[in-house]
Amino acid sequence: MVQMSVAPTQAQLIEIFSTMNRIRAFDEKVDELFAAGKVYGTTHLYVGEEAVAAGVCAILEPADYITSTHRGHGHNIAKGGDLKRMAAELLGKEAGYCHGRGGSMHIADAAIGNLGANGIVGDGMPIAVGAALALSMQRRPQVVAAFAGDGSLNEGAFHEAVNLAAVWHLPVVFVIENNQYAMSTAVSRAYAIPELIERARAYGIPGIRCDGNDLLNVMETAGEAVARARAGGGPTMVEAVTYRWKGHSKSDAQRYRTRDEVAEWKKRDPVAALARILTAQGVAQDTLDALAAAARQDVEDAFAYAESAPLPDPAALEGAVYA
Repeated sequence: MVQMSVAPTQAQLIEIFSTMNRIRAFDEKVDELFAAGKVYGTTHLYVGEEAVAAGVCAILEPADYITSTHRGHGHNIAKGGDLKRMAAELLGKEAGYCHGRGGSMHIADAAIGNLGANGIVGDGMPIAVGAALALSMQRRPQVVAAFAGDGSLNEGAFHEAVNLAAVWHLPVVFVIENNQYAMSTAVSRAYAIPELIERARAYGIPGIRCDGNDLLNVMETAGEAVARARAGGGPTMVEAVTYRWKGHSKSDAQRYRTRDEVAEWKKRDPVAALARILTAQGVAQDTLDALAAAARQDVEDAFAYAESAPLPDPAALEGAVYA
């Protein structure tokens, strides 16, 4: 994970490019292994949304916190997570983040500030507000970024969390990843407002919209919100407009959208967009290709490690069970 100002250097952009490629390669590998029956439970892929996680986490300090979602692999990787532990968790191995017991939707890493993915829509937001309250009471300088999907804004957890954060002026940024669909329900069918940031105004906090496929726009927007929170100005809601290339989950037949729609959004590929920026700055295509290849190799190495790692000991089955 790279730490930076809102105006990144070329070296910082190159590091973010590597991060975005690791995020994509990881979830493409998960997609492949799920089809082969090697990933248990279900999984929700982040392909197409890489600039949101990478851009927000690049603005955060290492000591800052995030809360994640059921579509959380990209968040953990962007915050500096361990690919091997993630891969092992998805394959149900003891070396995983939750010792193979939690799977895709429960990855957390407190050591890097990831307070956890969450299988319940919107429930990362009240956790983020609790963490921000603790930081405020302890007079600590950190902030919390709460990732959430567009569907979460119709959950009670959103309203309760944002209201408390606003009333108490807490250092939290609500990052709403508007990927156009809550499962199969289009945003246009779920909301009577043209932009989701209008919800922020109801609670008296700023709402900023950005192009979630444009890394620099994400960073600029997140930078403003994080700086406000860190300076004691309270919460901000950021709506990052993006698109998920894959289905909601691996059981999604995707009958609610057309192939033409997906193809149009793929033209706005955030990884390719950052590659064009770097090429314009004079970075050779061979260099970018090598970085992408290295990211794929990192992922292959992580899953090779996970494949060979031992399964949990059945004798430990009741170890974390209480009555």
